[in-house]
Amino acid sequence: MNKIPHILFLFSDTGGGHRAAAVAIQEALQAEFPGLVDWEMVDFFKDYSPPPLNRAGPDYSKLVQFPDFWELIFEASNMRATARLWQSLAWPLVKSGMDRLIEEHPCDLIISVHPIINTPILRAFGENHPPYLTVVTDMISTHEYWYNKDSDIIIVPTEEAFERGVKLGIDPNKMHVVGLPIKEGYRNPVPKKEARKRLGLPLDIPLVLMVSGGEGMGPMEETVAAIDKAKVPTGLVIITGNNTALKERLEARQYKYPATVIGFTTDMPTYMQACDVIITKAGPGTISEAFVAGLPIILYSKIPGQENGNVDYVVKHHAGVWEPDPKKMVVILTEWISKPEEMRRFAEASRSLGRADSSRIIARTAMGMLGMYDPGSIAYYDKRESKQRSLHQG
Repeated sequence: MNKIPHILFLFSDTGGGHRAAAVAIQEALQAEFPGLVDWEMVDFFKDYSPPPLNRAGPDYSKLVQFPDFWELIFEASNMRATARLWQSLAWPLVKSGMDRLIEEHPCDLIISVHPIINTPILRAFGENHPPYLTVVTDMISTHEYWYNKDSDIIIVPTEEAFERGVKLGIDPNKMHVVGLPIKEGYRNPVPKKEARKRLGLPLDIPLVLMVSGGEGMGPMEETVAAIDKAKVPTGLVIITGNNTALKERLEARQYKYPATVIGFTTDMPTYMQACDVIITKAGPGTISEAFVAGLPIILYSKIPGQENGNVDYVVKHHAGVWEPDPKKMVVILTEWISKPEEMRRFAEASRSLGRADSSRIIARTAMGMLGMYDPGSIAYYDKRESKQRSLHQG
C-alpha cells in the first residue's frame, strides 16, 4: 500500500492565531482531500528550543501586557540589520534543536504559520529541504522573519503584505495574495435567526459581540460597564477566551439588557453569524473572520507592533472604527444602533473584504506542491496578480 504524504505544520502558541491558522488549513485539507494526506503539528519553541526560548508561549502572554516594551522588542527586531544579527546570535543556541526536529519529524511538505521558525529550520536543512510553504498570519505589519527567500511559496493575506515582501527582495512569483486561513464554518453561514436559536440568544434585538482575544486582553470590563451604564438598547454576547477570572467577574455582574458570557469557544462562526456588530481587539484572525461574516467592527485594543497596521486597514476601508476609550466607543455604538443604515454601510464594506475560501486555496496550494493537485487551476484572489508582477519585474 502506498504511503500517503505527510505534512508538518510548524507553529507556536505565542498568541492564539498561529494554531488557529494551522487548524483552519487542516479543516480545508480534510474537506477537499479526505484521506489523501495526513499531518502533525509541532510547537518548535516548546519542544525544540533551549531555555528560556522554550517558554516563549507563556512569556509572550506576559510581555504583551506591557505594550510599550513589547513594541520596542518588535520594532527593534524588525529592522534589517538587527533582524539578521538576532538570528545569527540565536543560531548556535537553536541548531541542535532544529537538527533534532528534522530527524524526528520526516515529512513531504512543511507548512509554517509562524515567522520566527523560517530562517533557522531552512538553514538547518540546507539546500535539500522538503517543499516549504509559508502562510503569513499577520495582515499588514508583517515582520521581516516571515519572508525567507528559500521558502518555495509564501501565502500573504493582503496586498500590503505582498508589497512588504517585494521590498525585502522576495521573488514576486513566490507570493500569492490569498487572505488569512478561515475556519470552514464561515464558508456556509446560517441565517441570523437560525444562528440565534442554536445558541439560545434573543431573537428580536440587536446583538453586540464582544471579543477579547484568546487571552482575554483589552479593556473589556470597562467597555461592558460603559455600555450597560449608557443603557444602549442592545444585547451583549461576551467572549472572554481563556481568561477564566474575567469570565467569572462578568458573569457576576447585573445587566440592564440581555447578556451572555462565554469563555473559550470553537463556535465563533455561529456567534458572528448571530450578531450585528463586533467589538474586538485588533487581532488579524478575528478581523478576517468579521469580514467574512459581514460585521461592522469597533476596534478597542491592539498589540502594538504587529497589530498597528490592522487598525489602519479596517479604518481605511471603512469596515469599522478605532476607539479605545469606552465612553467614546459607547457613543459610536449608540449611533450605529439608532441608525441602522449607517451600520449597514460599515457592514457592507466589511463583507467586501472577506475571503471565505482562503483556507481551501491554501489547501489546494499545498496539495499542488505535493504533486496531487493541478496548480494551474488554483484561483488566487489577487485579480491583478499578473499586472502587479510585471510591474515589479520591470
